[in-house]
Amino acid sequence: MAEYEKIVRAKLKEQSCEFVRNGKGDHEIWYSPITDRSFPVDSKIKSRHTANAIMKQAGIDHKF
Repeated sequence: MAEYEKIVRAKLKEQSCEFVRNGKGDHEIWYSPITDRSFPVDSKIKSRHTANAIMKQAGIDHKF
């Protein structure tokens, strides 16, 4: 089973998304200048569906 958190964070940083703060539990809040919105990122992303949902929220055209 692949873990996507490192790849997801690298893609977010590549697109100038920024870590904002820690959220509830093991989530982080990130900001995307593409969508001008904040969104949660789980610290342990084990599903490609979750990774794809984060990319979509960030406005990044990337599929795992």
